[in-house]
Amino acid sequence: MWPSLISKAKQGGIDVIQTYVFWNLHEPQQGQYDFSGRHDIVRFIREVQAHGLYVCLRIGPFIESEWTYGGLPFWLHDVPGIVFRSDNGPFKFHMQKWVRKVVNMMKSEKLYASQGGPIILSQIENEYQRIESAFNGKGSRYVQWAAGLAVGLQTGVPWIMCSQQDAPDPVINSCNGFECGVKFEGPNSPNKPSLWTENWTSFVQRYGEEPFIRSAAEIAFHVALFIAKNGTYVNYYMYHGGTNFGRTAAANVITSYYDQAPLDEYGKSGKCAAFLVNNDNTSNARVRFQNISFELPSMSISILPDCKNVAFNTAKVSTHYNTRSRTVKCKFDSMERWEEFNEPIPIFSNTLLKANALLDHMSTTKDTSDYLWYTVSFQHESDAEAELSVVSNAHVVHAFVNGAYKGYAHGGKHNFALENPIELKNGTNHIALLSVMVGFPDSGAYLERKTAGIRSVRIQNRYLNNYQWGYQIGLLGENLSIFTDKGRNKVEWSRFQGRHNRLTWYKTVFDVPGGHDPLALNLGSMGKSEVWVNGQSIGRYWVSIHTPQQRPSQTWYNIPRSFLKPEGNQLVLVEDEYGDPLGIKLDSVSITKDAKY
Repeated sequence: MWPSLISKAKQGGIDVIQTYVFWNLHEPQQGQYDFSGRHDIVRFIREVQAHGLYVCLRIGPFIESEWTYGGLPFWLHDVPGIVFRSDNGPFKFHMQKWVRKVVNMMKSEKLYASQGGPIILSQIENEYQRIESAFNGKGSRYVQWAAGLAVGLQTGVPWIMCSQQDAPDPVINSCNGFECGVKFEGPNSPNKPSLWTENWTSFVQRYGEEPFIRSAAEIAFHVALFIAKNGTYVNYYMYHGGTNFGRTAAANVITSYYDQAPLDEYGKSGKCAAFLVNNDNTSNARVRFQNISFELPSMSISILPDCKNVAFNTAKVSTHYNTRSRTVKCKFDSMERWEEFNEPIPIFSNTLLKANALLDHMSTTKDTSDYLWYTVSFQHESDAEAELSVVSNAHVVHAFVNGAYKGYAHGGKHNFALENPIELKNGTNHIALLSVMVGFPDSGAYLERKTAGIRSVRIQNRYLNNYQWGYQIGLLGENLSIFTDKGRNKVEWSRFQGRHNRLTWYKTVFDVPGGHDPLALNLGSMGKSEVWVNGQSIGRYWVSIHTPQQRPSQTWYNIPRSFLKPEGNQLVLVEDEYGDPLGIKLDSVSITKDAKY
């Protein structure tokens, strides 16, 4: 998809492609690097160069970006004595090693502009000033060190620190936000240009939230204002956001990313502005300039390149409002097409990892799965009704008692509780609690200290926190690679019976529809979990959680045609809640241009 997306950006007037470097993609395990396939950053930059465009390379290595763990690999969490993004020896050692590796890779491929390549800017750190005070003096010392590291690598092109007003010379401080023409204090040195590294065309969307829509006219106004104040560089964040495939989205962030950008999730043109250019938001104003009278609409800027004639007014921006339409190409409404596999509920005696405490979800799974089972067994002297109370600060918790489902609850940034009546039996009782994370946090000071998971468990007046617990990381289906035929030797797939149980895997096959339009999976009939096509995760879905307008934050899920083969494509889902796979549809996506204003 890269050539098409880059070409469309160029056609839209873009001349620089700005991209992050995702450390946790390229070094998922310490010392094990991956720059192949979709992770081939050199190939991506070469593709940008082939289209005659420049590159701003945001190395970070902390990137935030609504990306799980802010782009940092989770193995850093286990480095003894480490404090992320601080004047801390272990963190600086690993950060320096990674940044050097990336820079040396770019140098060896002659990709810096000083070598005749397309990279004209590089970024070190990311919006650090927002948390710098939390580290006291170690924060400012870290900024100095990071700047020195970057400049010392001698790339021959400038380095930037975004949202870092005190960026040390010669590193350039730049602005991120909606209104940098209004709020940016400007470069901290007369020798530095004024850069807007993130002009937010929309905003991140989380499950339960409506999309944020920003008008082309507002964007145009603030771009023109920034340029009028000596701005020299404006980057649209995002111009194309794409898809958070797999488990890459940060906590509670939907799979689609900045779908309202000029190029939508599927690479289609959404809204396009042809810049045409009074801080008074209530009325028009008539002003005289060089003895000529000009009418300025409310909240607009006019550009006069010859000091006489208006070439552009932001209130008269030309905007095409386009409509996205979808056409059903394939239905999965036949029970005969589906197979199912019910995820087994573990018990304490069958688990390999045991501890006399409730473990942290994040440091136990190490970002290898969204799921962690907490199991415990205990004796009870009679059949009885009781109250189960579970407190968690993950995102979801499901409860099973003696194999029977007993309810679930979900939360956000803070603790939430599951409280349900249960039945205990005389003898041994088995409790299984499934903790679920929908992405790891991506920002904040002391990220390495953040924890999640089940915090307390109580049955009536009996607290089970200090009992011996057994743990299973991930679902059995994840561990058994059920996406290949080899999995048949380990998983008993059966014909779909039409029952809609929690924690059920579903599998079917389909042929790719004809045509060239993008394809999207309509999961409106499902609840929550993850979906794979030909073994490639196309992301998490959470259709059951609704916005205040009583609709899902995301219903359609992008399937790039490059993931597909002509026939026999395998579709696999796991459903945490209650979902009906017979309602799933595969749609084509097209754009029609409706009107111009």
